[in-house]
Amino acid sequence: QVQLVESGGGLVQPGESLRLSCAASGITFRLYTIAWYRQTPGKQRELVALIGSGGSTNYTNSVKGRFTISRDNAKNTVYLQMNSLKPEDTADYYCNAHFPITSHDYWGQGTQVTVSS
Repeated sequence: QVQLVESGGGLVQPGESLRLSCAASGITFRLYTIAWYRQTPGKQRELVALIGSGGSTNYTNSVKGRFTISRDNAKNTVYLQMNSLKPEDTADYYCNAHFPITSHDYWGQGTQVTVSS
C-alpha cells in the first residue's frame, strides 16, 4: 500500500520559515519524481516545486529564491524548505509521487500552511 504523509504545516507570520516533509512508503522511492503542489479554495492545484530521481529541481516563479526542495532517499523523504513566507503562500500543500515510466501518480493528504500577521 502506497502512502505519502505530509507534515510540518502550520501558522506563521510573514517573513518566517517552515519546513514541510513528505514521507513515502510502498514505492521504490528513489525512482520517483516528487513534487509539492498547493491549492487554495476555488483555485486549481498549482505545482510549487519538484525534484527528479536524479536530483534535478524545478520551481514555480513565485517561490524561486525562497523555497528549496530536497530529498533523502535513505529516509524515503522529500523536504520543502520555505523561507521568507508571504501571505500569498497560504494554501494546502500536497505531496505527489510520479513514476515517469508508467505515469503512475500518488498523492498525500495535504498539510495546511497559513501565513498571517
